[in-house]
Amino acid sequence: MSTRSTAAPAGAAGIQVRNLTKRYNGKAAVDDLSFTALPGAVTGFLGPNGAGKSTTLRMLLGLVRPTNGSISIDGRSIVDLDEPARTVGALLDARAVHPRRTAFDHLLAVAQAAGLGSERVAQVLDVVGLTDAAGRRAGEFSLGMNQRLGIAMALLGDPRVLVFDEPLNGLDPEGIRWARTLMRDLAADGRTVLFSSHLMSEMELTADHLVVIGRGRLIADSTLAEFVRANTTLAVVVGSAAIDDLARALDGAGVAFEVTAGRTLLVTGVDPAMVGKIAAAEGIALDELTGVRDSLEDVFLRLTHDATEYESRAS
Repeated sequence: MSTRSTAAPAGAAGIQVRNLTKRYNGKAAVDDLSFTALPGAVTGFLGPNGAGKSTTLRMLLGLVRPTNGSISIDGRSIVDLDEPARTVGALLDARAVHPRRTAFDHLLAVAQAAGLGSERVAQVLDVVGLTDAAGRRAGEFSLGMNQRLGIAMALLGDPRVLVFDEPLNGLDPEGIRWARTLMRDLAADGRTVLFSSHLMSEMELTADHLVVIGRGRLIADSTLAEFVRANTTLAVVVGSAAIDDLARALDGAGVAFEVTAGRTLLVTGVDPAMVGKIAAAEGIALDELTGVRDSLEDVFLRLTHDATEYESRAS
């Protein structure tokens, strides 16, 4: 069964987090946090371990009471929603399943509590690829299969808002690609998709918008494209048989560069097109002209360095 429909669900909802704070024994796990997750987009919720991601998601779902601040879904708190399962679907802990209950029976119990029938159970099992495992006990499942079962539970009510906490843990490469495609399809249907991870590489492939936190505080809140522009530096690797002539031409044009160990030039401050124009004006043939940026993983580590709870050091 495809998750894609011809139109966005009626009354597509967003998530509004405003000045959210949660303290335990006087220590802030979440500290005056504000952000928005909008319909039609995948919002990546990033932070190192201990950043407050899971606490924030549990407050969003009404499982933890905030010390201060508010969260609204479609303009209302989750406790005020008439049919929560049809508005919000969530995966928080893939292992939170009775090990002796089959996948079908687990989903059926959740569906019946939400006023849904067995037909919907069969549909979501098909979506997540567990139809053939419907009669197996959850205790026999791998972590990846449990992740799929948790995602199926989140989809039961055909909700407008999806919240996934580390949904890629335990998935193999095929499963990661499947989950990535699913989240993007859900957003393309006009739904709000918020998923947490500490993996910048997956965020780069999946998210439209990024919210980065550390020690419970907001570090960045922007589109992926804006995040890249604001936090990465473009450099150009250029090679030529006439490398000395190229170096003189760049120096004459006031362009900064350094010579690498491989006798190429690493140029900063201009894009590849400008380097090519300078070389062409001097009649210099180029063997290599490549634009390179900082990896987003390096950017994430740099931004969250001071907010990392545990840090390993080389011996």
